[in-house]
Amino acid sequence: MQKIIPHLWFDTQAKEAAKFYCAVFPNSKLLDSIVLHDTPSGDCDLVTFTISGHDLMAISAGPYFKINPSVSFLLNFDPSQDEQAEEHLRALWDKLFDGGKALMPLQQYPFSKLYGWVEDKYGVSWQVMLTDPTGEPRPFITPSLMFTGENTNKTEEAVQFYLSVFKNAKQGTIAHYPQDTGPAKEGSIMFTDFTLENQWFSAMDSGVSQSFGFNEAISLLINCDTQEEIDYYWRKLSAVPESEQCGWLKDKYGVSWQVSPTILNKMLGEGTPEQIARVTQTFLKMKKFNIAEIEAAYNGPNLT
Repeated sequence: MQKIIPHLWFDTQAKEAAKFYCAVFPNSKLLDSIVLHDTPSGDCDLVTFTISGHDLMAISAGPYFKINPSVSFLLNFDPSQDEQAEEHLRALWDKLFDGGKALMPLQQYPFSKLYGWVEDKYGVSWQVMLTDPTGEPRPFITPSLMFTGENTNKTEEAVQFYLSVFKNAKQGTIAHYPQDTGPAKEGSIMFTDFTLENQWFSAMDSGVSQSFGFNEAISLLINCDTQEEIDYYWRKLSAVPESEQCGWLKDKYGVSWQVSPTILNKMLGEGTPEQIARVTQTFLKMKKFNIAEIEAAYNGPNLT
């Protein structure tokens, strides 16, 4: 199971968006779809799906958070792995651009022969890039963090923090701004990538003043096998007490995380309607998840 899963918050379009992504990306499929009843947002669709080997989750939980480009997904088209990389890049761009908009036009840039940044019709941002095949291969999909506003110029500090928190972590490429560029200071991070739990991520300081920043609309869900693991990540990452709710937290840079027991996926996927209802009503009352209490709810008597 993928340790860290990007989680997308939609108003009502989670199932529709997941089906769209599974249709436009190769080697993709829906893995699970359930309904969480009687939540503060009403009945919520919760969808798990995989696109090109990368697992994601999506929820329809009301118009409370809006997805923005502070978290995007970098798509690496590697000519050394695919002789038709450029053709496939252009085809996927066209599908993602349909109903969306270009944040950076698809064209040649100093760092890539062909690159573009597109926001699709559901508001999710994708960076498509024809990569240089030299060096260590990167995965096709890499979640990317853009540090904006008061967090601009904190990318390097944040990456070092994440590397200290997670296991199987390492620094990858680092490129610095050679001079002040908008709010980004000389020497801040123009681009870097790194692994956490053997998964690749990338990050950058924005060289343009932005009106958006990290929020709950895209969070990173950490699958935890034990209560000790939940306690560890909660202690290390949570920095905004008022944001602690239902397994969600915010770190000191504003990035949202969900610290969730792996067994919860099994309960919600395999439980009876009564078991799912009990589990849902139990975890909705929690801040940090308690596995023992969730298991007790799952194994408890039927609701009357």
